[in-house]
Amino acid sequence: MEKIQLIATAAFGLEAVVAREVKALGYENVTVENGRVIFESDPLGIVRANLWLRSADRVLLKIGSFKATTFDELFEKTKALNWSQWIPKDGEFPVNGKSINSKLFSVPDCQAIVKKAVVESLKKEYKVSWFEEKQGMYKIEVALLKDEATLTIDTSGPGLHKRGYRSLSSQAPIKETLAAAIIQLSFWDYDRALIDPMCGSGTILIEAGLIGKNIAPGIYRNFAAEEWTTLKKALWNEGRMEAHDLEKKDRKLRIQGSDVDEEALSLARYHISEAFLDEDIHVQKRDVGEISSRFEYGCIITNPPYGERLSDKDEVERLYKKMGRTFDDFASWSKYIITSKEDFEKHYGKRADKKRKLYNGRIKTDLYQYFGPRPPRTEKREK
Repeated sequence: MEKIQLIATAAFGLEAVVAREVKALGYENVTVENGRVIFESDPLGIVRANLWLRSADRVLLKIGSFKATTFDELFEKTKALNWSQWIPKDGEFPVNGKSINSKLFSVPDCQAIVKKAVVESLKKEYKVSWFEEKQGMYKIEVALLKDEATLTIDTSGPGLHKRGYRSLSSQAPIKETLAAAIIQLSFWDYDRALIDPMCGSGTILIEAGLIGKNIAPGIYRNFAAEEWTTLKKALWNEGRMEAHDLEKKDRKLRIQGSDVDEEALSLARYHISEAFLDEDIHVQKRDVGEISSRFEYGCIITNPPYGERLSDKDEVERLYKKMGRTFDDFASWSKYIITSKEDFEKHYGKRADKKRKLYNGRIKTDLYQYFGPRPPRTEKREK
């Protein structure tokens, strides 16, 4: 199969996690940069990356990159790229853009020039003067960074955090991609218990369930590239069959969530059902101070309220103190708490073993990591 270059975009701080996921898919020629992971694959990689990447924002097909300091240079070098390899005669190809520290700083002008250049390239190839743009979405992005232009086509469509199981709530306190990354940064695996004592609508619980059963996070949704006439349907069938074959649906997981908000728990139950994880995740109404477990080892992973509003400040600080007292009872468990509150450790009552800067949307946060002792080496319940 022909070799192509793909770019998995990622939120700040998650690049290494995404790179690890890419390598786990079998792709070794991997380059990590700020906000993106570049790797070489074959066309089947478009399918696998979209289906399997848990922490990436989207998957872009790289068409080319070059230095551009003038509009003429941008036009001619864009026109010279092989656009007809991917965009058919009747394909829809809008152009988005961004520019950082580049001489070509007018994004609307760059978008217009790239659009014109692609049109001229396709005119020459297809011998037509008009494009109806009605079959499939081939969204082009021109990204200029320090005068280096990178031209890509978005293969994902809606962001990869849109798993397909969340249909009743428009916005979650934590994105699915970030939740999956935190779980992968933790010591949790399918053989250990997991508790989210402030689970809200269930994102962390569900992402853990998908990881624990090795279910591809994109298996329940569609992608822009599925409508591409230039990418064989057989590849999507192959990728989805492969994903189903790799599922471990017989694994029994020990995932527990609780919250004091009954409305949020109702949403959680619905989303858990939509993800087909009803038998693996148990949720109930319970205050954080009341959580318990019969298991000696496990992980607490949670995204508590941050107290962004001044009126919530005192209540959140009391909550963090309660968390510190309650979590002390889980001495052999590891705890992972993400919050934007910079003095979290003071109220929690203990310094973290490790902190990691992450972004929850546009909110700068830290992941506070408290490591429990390593469990005794035993055979896993099931491979």
